[in-house]
Amino acid sequence: MESLARGGTRWKRFAVVMVPSVAATAAIGVALSQGALAASFSVSGQQFKVATDRLDGTGFVQYGAVDTQKNGKNVPVAVSAFSNAKIHNLCQSVVVPVPVFGDVSMKLQAGGGGTPVEAKNLYIDLDQLNADATFNNINIGVAAGATSKGPGIKKGDKTDPGSFAQEADTATLTGVKQTAWATTAGTFKLSGLKMSVSKGKNECF
Repeated sequence: MESLARGGTRWKRFAVVMVPSVAATAAIGVALSQGALAASFSVSGQQFKVATDRLDGTGFVQYGAVDTQKNGKNVPVAVSAFSNAKIHNLCQSVVVPVPVFGDVSMKLQAGGGGTPVEAKNLYIDLDQLNADATFNNINIGVAAGATSKGPGIKKGDKTDPGSFAQEADTATLTGVKQTAWATTAGTFKLSGLKMSVSKGKNECF
């Protein structure tokens, strides 16, 4: 793939503008105050892909919710939340259509070399997940508003506190491949962060 950073100043400017945009869209690299975010936000209307070799989480909870796009369209999601998570070999990608030019791929990688990504109060709004998973002390069928093992319902989420949820003391997921609409976290520490911008489709999977 030919990097957009090569060539004229125009594409360098494009990369400088869009790199922060994709980071904000997926909430990777955020360094917010400890604890769950206080408010919801409109999702971009574009999904992104996330892959990781292994995720070790403590304080797990999962429940159904609805995300609202900027245009007002609602999309159903499953929210997976962890009080603490360590993520090995994280890859995140999004393909952005650029008028006239075509598709542009932005890819972020971190957590390799034996030092995982670390996150606290991590929430992932997803609609597809493929992985092998192991849960310890799992409760299935808990009311979403009555979970006690994880960080609880994210403030601002559109969900029924009496609806179905599940929770576990710990969760280990390997070979993770997922598509998501949004990610939020209290803190997100990325080791060995690498970000690239390239022409065409260059996704994590």
